[in-house]
Amino acid sequence: MNEVRIMNEPKATRPRKRWKRVLKWTLGTIFVALILWGFIAYWTSTNDCDRKVANPANPVKAVVYCDYGITNLKLEEIEKPNPTDDQVLVRVHAASLNPLDGHFVRGMLLARLMGGGLRKPKDTRLGVDYAGTVEAVGKNVTNFKPGDEIFGGRTGSLAQYVCARADRAIALKPANMTFEQAGSVAVAGITALQGLRDKGHVQAGQKVLINGASGGVGTFAVQIAKSLGAEVTGVCSTRNLDLVRSIGADHVIDYTKEDFTKSGQRYDVIFDNVQNHTFSERRRVLTPNGICVLAGLGGAGWHEDTWTHLVRSFTTPLMSKFTSQKFSFYISQLNHNDLAWLGDRMQSGKVTPVIDRNYKSLNDVRDALAYLEQGHAHGKVVISVE
Repeated sequence: MNEVRIMNEPKATRPRKRWKRVLKWTLGTIFVALILWGFIAYWTSTNDCDRKVANPANPVKAVVYCDYGITNLKLEEIEKPNPTDDQVLVRVHAASLNPLDGHFVRGMLLARLMGGGLRKPKDTRLGVDYAGTVEAVGKNVTNFKPGDEIFGGRTGSLAQYVCARADRAIALKPANMTFEQAGSVAVAGITALQGLRDKGHVQAGQKVLINGASGGVGTFAVQIAKSLGAEVTGVCSTRNLDLVRSIGADHVIDYTKEDFTKSGQRYDVIFDNVQNHTFSERRRVLTPNGICVLAGLGGAGWHEDTWTHLVRSFTTPLMSKFTSQKFSFYISQLNHNDLAWLGDRMQSGKVTPVIDRNYKSLNDVRDALAYLEQGHAHGKVVISVE
């Protein structure tokens, strides 16, 4: 009977059924392959903790974590790094924390998928921002010399020493900045700069709103927007209103008393660190061709609304493709030129890093990260390196 039915079927339907069967088997094979890949990748993910030298010949201190979780942060002795031909060896004097540090330490799913390691952290060193003194240079390095005071971004910055490529994210420290101030700049400063200048295309005379103006990125964003000639409105809590005014905001909005999406004011650019409003709410306060720049991954720590903020980071840019207003999500890229740009603005006094707390030892990193993840830091959280 089956053969009779097949023979009686219209010829046009036979290729269609064969295609459906092929598609079904293909999707099923891909699904199984992905599960198998995930299983293998999870159980084979490892790090260098099992290969540590018990007694380093030239020991220096560094913050490491062999397993996910803030309680696994440890201050240990590692071998002092040696610069390659294209690197500089830096004696770190100060470093700072960013929300992304906490995401990687805690093993947030997105951080694991971004290369952090599925089962265990792939890179066991913590920190990116730093400032210090060049101690030695490789034979190919001509733009830095021993004794230079520098600042920059390099994975593993929470340590007494780091090696960094001389042509990457490193620049001379402005003479009027302390090591603590310069050591707070790299990630937050470049995130604000690239978001406003490259994604928001901020021009002199435009109206710019900074949502989350008192945080690490927000305090840089207020000052950078002002240096670009914008009229700046900062959104923050009651206790930070005076701070945001003091760093140059023309207007401030207390989010505990007023919702900026209901104010009736329109902005050419919204720099959104918080993403606590819907697509339609933010469109309402953008000019017809305005741009909303989505910065970060929902702030520090993990809170009940973090997933909502993360989802908005990816969905709103897609939705905005059907409107004249644009929502742009990005991940900042550390580089020398943008650090030098920030260094020039700090030297001229147009940008000054805001430091909330300065912890005095690498032993305090766990407490510093716990404080940052409470979500109430105004400005940056810095660690002095002994």
